[in-house]
Amino acid sequence: MATTFKTFMNNDVATTRTLLHEAIPITGTIASGTYSDNNIKTYAHGMFQSVYDYPYLSSSANHIFDITVGVAASGTAAGAGYYGTGSSIPSTAFSVAAQYTKKRNIYDQMAQVLLPYNISGNIRTFDQDGNLNDVGSGHTTTDRKFYEAIFVNFSRLLTKDEIKKGEFSMTFLSGGTTSARTDTLTLADYGASSSFLVNSPTGEYGLLYTASSDATSGLTERSVGQVYYQAGIAVISPFAFYGRTKRDAMTGQGLRPGDVGAPTWGIPGVSTTIYSAISQSSIDTFANGLRNRLVNVQFNNTTELNSTIYFCRANTGDYNYSSNPTYLTASKIRVKGNNPFAQPVSYFTTVGLYSPNNELLAVAKVSEPLKKTPSNELTLRVRLDY
Repeated sequence: MATTFKTFMNNDVATTRTLLHEAIPITGTIASGTYSDNNIKTYAHGMFQSVYDYPYLSSSANHIFDITVGVAASGTAAGAGYYGTGSSIPSTAFSVAAQYTKKRNIYDQMAQVLLPYNISGNIRTFDQDGNLNDVGSGHTTTDRKFYEAIFVNFSRLLTKDEIKKGEFSMTFLSGGTTSARTDTLTLADYGASSSFLVNSPTGEYGLLYTASSDATSGLTERSVGQVYYQAGIAVISPFAFYGRTKRDAMTGQGLRPGDVGAPTWGIPGVSTTIYSAISQSSIDTFANGLRNRLVNVQFNNTTELNSTIYFCRANTGDYNYSSNPTYLTASKIRVKGNNPFAQPVSYFTTVGLYSPNNELLAVAKVSEPLKKTPSNELTLRVRLDY
């Protein structure tokens, strides 16, 4: 047991920051209810569904993500549901017949968390290119909004500190009906590792595209959603499910609910377009359709590991003696045997870190005793992670 203390100098303490990444794959079989839907939890409030990796009543179950859908406050106004230019705004409204209040509250809640308030203190609308201050009437070529949005909120168990930029993708079956879905749709944050946005209260986020060429070409008007890395939330526009050809054709035009060319959204009991499904279906019914279209989710999470490293140096004249009662026998150093000329020897087994008031704060153990004599020096590297 040591009774002497050695003070750390400035060059004896160092700090490091390490980012650890873990690949997270989520298969469509889990999301679609592989355990006869016992891993899909619905609630009496009907505002979202939760997906677990195992029947949710089991103690072994882990929460994976939640699914819900929302509409903006302008979702009942003329022109809502559009994705295009102001000249194409229709005179008819996109009316939400099922759970309008809940869908609007969900949209507003997500916007409050993920978007900054505007200068008047009002809730903003999700923006296609992330430039929240574009000039426009709400449907111009420079100010396209997502008035309806699908929200996928991933569990902190999976995302850890954040989702790694440029590594996020979701694949869906986008075309056909319930019994015949043939087209696949992959949304990914292409190029986000070097190009992402920071104007969110939650931190950084990237735009979701259906093709890497759109991101590398800077075609933000082809963005179909966002992924918020620290919050672990994906925001997807229903416009994504229109298919690349249709979306390209409608880049400079209005795109309204029920527009010609909109894909059939095959939900049991609901064979209609995706926008009609949003307006006419309950959130649970819509979530069922989305889950059964999900093929795969892939991303890498990030764990930020901060460390303080203490270099505990034992110089030639340090710690060559021990106050352990067993160190002596008959007033002689036991480890020297009967040789009075032998050097004193001690063995390190433990390092203690003390406060300035000599209060023990942390203890580190070595894997095996380390021999210390006046003829050698030791440096023990103690790392505290937090």
